[in-house]
Amino acid sequence: MTTIAGMGTGIGALLSLLPMARDARFLSGALGFSAGVMLYVSFLDLMPEAIAELGEAWGERPGQIYSVIAFFIGIAIIALIDFLVPENSNPHEYDHHVGDTHPSRSKRAGIMLALAIGIHNFPEGIATFISALDGMTIAIPIVVAIMLHNIPEGIAVSVPVYNATGSHRKAFLWSIISGLAEPLGAIVAILFLLPFWSPAINALLLAGVAGIMVYIAVDELLPGAESYGHHHTTISWLILGMALMALSILLV
Repeated sequence: MTTIAGMGTGIGALLSLLPMARDARFLSGALGFSAGVMLYVSFLDLMPEAIAELGEAWGERPGQIYSVIAFFIGIAIIALIDFLVPENSNPHEYDHHVGDTHPSRSKRAGIMLALAIGIHNFPEGIATFISALDGMTIAIPIVVAIMLHNIPEGIAVSVPVYNATGSHRKAFLWSIISGLAEPLGAIVAILFLLPFWSPAINALLLAGVAGIMVYIAVDELLPGAESYGHHHTTISWLILGMALMALSILLV
């Protein structure tokens, strides 16, 4: 599941060959949809479940307090990673030099983006792995949302590398490398989290995952969608993402 989410960057590399993938309205809608899914799942699925599980383990009031603390710790972790990545190669800054035609500078921009996106994808891989441990009902929407938001990142990596090298293979390879950080995050979770697994740890991690996804939606997806200049498309697809998640949760 984590590998599928991470390979959204590879899908982006393949789609970069198509004119549609560079269409601003398409990218705005895809990012808005992902933001809607992440926000809805975080606030109306992951957090209520974390609060309920911690309430059973430690009591109702302590459960609420520890869930909120874990939520903001998740935000702090992804914000720290965001802060440590240089601004000119940070995928959250939306100045990727995708249209830069100077070969050496274009190639460097693509490679730096691949590495920066890989750093950001690492905690997303842990988050996807943790959500999958709690069941497919939670995991599948998160996998779809992360995969969709990885597609524009794959495009952002592959286009400058292709412009610089003329090689679709190299452009695809660097996009795949950036996505492989997600299954790597899952491997780290297996090695260091599973030995200490318990219902309470599971609940704390779900709340942390909710914080990570809210930060990604607010800091990365929505500004990225708005940067393409189609505000109403962004909002429409954000609401659609929320509505589809609500419907899927009600039907399960």
